[in-house]
This record gives sequence, C-alpha cells and structure tokens, in this order.
Amino acid sequence: MRSMSRQRGAVIGDLADAATAQPRAPEALADGAVVLRRFASAHEQELLECVRLVTAAAPFRNMVTPGGCRMSVAMTNCGPVGWVTDRTGYRYDPLDPRTGRAWPPLPESLRTLAVGAAQSAGFAGFVPDACLINRYEPGTRLSMHQDRNERDFHAPVVSISLGLPATFLFGGQRRAERPQRVRLVSGDVVAWGGKSRLAFHGVAPLDDGEHPLTGRCRFNFTLRAAL
Repeated sequence: MRSMSRQRGAVIGDLADAATAQPRAPEALADGAVVLRRFASAHEQELLECVRLVTAAAPFRNMVTPGGCRMSVAMTNCGPVGWVTDRTGYRYDPLDPRTGRAWPPLPESLRTLAVGAAQSAGFAGFVPDACLINRYEPGTRLSMHQDRNERDFHAPVVSISLGLPATFLFGGQRRAERPQRVRLVSGDVVAWGGKSRLAFHGVAPLDDGEHPLTGRCRFNFTLRAAL
C-alpha cells in the first residue's frame, strides 16, 4: 500500500509540474539525442483529438511479434504507411492488416508539431510519413529495441508523450549497454538521429495513476520518415 501511495504521489507531482512549466531548452541525452521538455504541452487537446480521429478508423490492437509473443502495448498507425508486426516479420505496410484499408491520414497538426520538434532538436528538413501511436496502461512496457525498418537512417525519430508519466529507457548501439532512465511527462518530446539514430530504447513498466485528459493510460506518438 505504501509503495502504491508513493507511486501515485509521484504521478500527481509530475502532473502538477507539467501543468505549470514552460518549454525548456533542449536537454541532451547523447550525441544526436535530446529531450524537449514541455514542447507539446500547449497541444495536448489536439493530440487527444488525433487519437480519437485515428482510432475511429484504425482501432488500437495488440500486435504479435514474429516469435509469436503478444505485445502488451496496444498500437495503431496513421500516415501513408504504418508499422506492423506479425508472424511474417516487422515491416511498414500501406494497408491496415485488420481492415485491408489504407491507414488514416497523418493529421496536419501532428505533422507540424513533429517537424517543429525536429527543427528545435537540430534536425532540419524532417518530413514524417509514418506515425505509430502506442497506448500504455499500468504495467505495460516496451522492451529495448532499435528503429531500423526504415529505408534510410538520415531522418530522426520524434517521440511525443501524452498522458501519464513514463520512464523512457535510452541506451547505446548495443543491447547490452545499460540505458539511461529518463522520466517523461505529458507534453515532453524526445528526438534522436545522427550518431544516436540506431540507439536501443524502450519504456519501463508504466506506473498506475490518473491523468485528467487520458485517464489511466499514456499515449505515445512516434513519427518517422519510413519511405
């Protein structure tokens, strides 16, 4: 009970900080990787509307890895292509395998936010064509992995947080390297490219809590140039 109280207290503190803080200068994680604290805080309602619009056409689902494991994090996509995984492998697909239809369009407000974040992180000319939206619920996690299904790695990855706080794990070029543990709150953005483009990264199990916009969950928007 004490542990749960401490977790909820930490979440409440994070939410209070996020509600009052202004965007800050980029915070370096590694060569080519930065955290943009509160960069998207003024756009949270727009981001929530993006979730509503996208999931109306392409609902969240728990995908299966090539090894047959069901992912704990629920996912969907928007944009010309979407990232999917199943028994045949990891890939980008222009069609939603569940519906056989094209993925919903990438909302312009989301595209503009991601381009602005990339620019602020030092990556000019970012043109995202894929956005993976993850829904985390208490206890769910994302194991350490590299984003390497894109055709080239010159463009950065831009990751936007909405909802409950999370612990982002950011490692190096080898899975065995011990990752940094970075506390992210709603409105924070992480961008990485250059020498850090293939860094291993993941998300630790989500603590329980209640967010005024998203309830007991966290949404994450990961935008990439896939084609």
